[in-house]
Amino acid sequence: MWARLLVAVGGSGLGLRASRDLRGLLRVGGAECAGRRQASSGEEALKKTPLFDFHREQGGKMVGFAGWSMPVQYKDSHIASHMHTREHCSIFDVSHMLQTKVHGKDRVKFMESLVVGDIAELKDNQGTLSLFTTEKGGIIDDLIVTRTDQGYLFVVSNAGCADKDSARMKARLVEFKSAGLDVDMEFLDDSLIAVQGPSMAQVLQQGLKEDLSKLTFMNSTLATVFGIPGCRVTRCGYTGEDGVEISVPASRVVELTEKLLSHSEVKLAGLGSRDSLRLEAGLCLYGNDIDETTSPVEGTLVWTIGKRRRQTKDFPGADIIVPQIKAKTARKRVGLVSTGPPVRQHTPILSPDGKVIGEVTSGCPSPCLKKNIAMGYVDSAFAKNGTAIQVEVRKKAVPATVSKMPFVPTNYYSG
Repeated sequence: MWARLLVAVGGSGLGLRASRDLRGLLRVGGAECAGRRQASSGEEALKKTPLFDFHREQGGKMVGFAGWSMPVQYKDSHIASHMHTREHCSIFDVSHMLQTKVHGKDRVKFMESLVVGDIAELKDNQGTLSLFTTEKGGIIDDLIVTRTDQGYLFVVSNAGCADKDSARMKARLVEFKSAGLDVDMEFLDDSLIAVQGPSMAQVLQQGLKEDLSKLTFMNSTLATVFGIPGCRVTRCGYTGEDGVEISVPASRVVELTEKLLSHSEVKLAGLGSRDSLRLEAGLCLYGNDIDETTSPVEGTLVWTIGKRRRQTKDFPGADIIVPQIKAKTARKRVGLVSTGPPVRQHTPILSPDGKVIGEVTSGCPSPCLKKNIAMGYVDSAFAKNGTAIQVEVRKKAVPATVSKMPFVPTNYYSG
């Protein structure tokens, strides 16, 4: 939700994907901080995670994001932080995301009435990226749903969509209870941190009794972590690297973060590197790359729709979405690579003869590839990988190529 797988393996994630507040905060290669924007909106109005004071003490540059005060970067440059995550291990505060437990014997039926995924087929402690959809086939949010062995579903969805997500779930809960079904919800105030990078397992294993080599991608366990009981550790993330997200009691998140940081491999990282990492991994940012005007088929997220759900067509918008799978759509989300000036959101995408065929939804220079990467929507006739197109940057047409995503190979742990 976020969270995240995210959306190109696509996701929750889940994570940190309501990017309208992030626009203008960053410039990859410099990670500009828009302090003026925050000052004008009033810092007092922003919500704070339990790590807020810790971020400030560690030199975090705080900005407004999805209604929260969050670190955009620390003392290291944006590129240094990005590369540290790719080569070592970084901690991201994602406590602003909405964490929910769904209880009751009808919890799976309840969740499947809202999302496209096959929740019933999940094994104990297995999770999946899924989508809340509208009756018109648009995407309300992306989220991760985990079927725990504790008798509840653990759901993580995006901070920027928290109000509409919770309202939608509450409304459906009233319907289910009125029909005499057994379901209940619990919104959590626990903190959530993402520990991401190739050194994650080496670092985290020192504080776990459980064998991390047996915890594969998109699986979860309830554990004591560095002496802190009641932590849910889920092997997932929003960077393309091996990683976990740890839901931890808010009163002990600083303690856990300090213990992780005591390892020389680990550093703090902020929104700036998180955004460029997820783009290199080909993962969608809700509000940029997917929203209520895009369908899962247009967004190349058909894989999130369970095969059984395609047949039963009993999720919101199924009558619109399922036929699109075979009939195709007029536009499609694609990856783009280019050289020259950076490609940003809303950049027009042009055909070879200069006709507008789409628009960039996310873009930045890739610290790993040393060239510009982007994703956006184009007319389906131009969506094949390798197709030569153009992007309009500063009113000039710049050559670009439709590219397979992820741009940088992912390293999710499969055992």
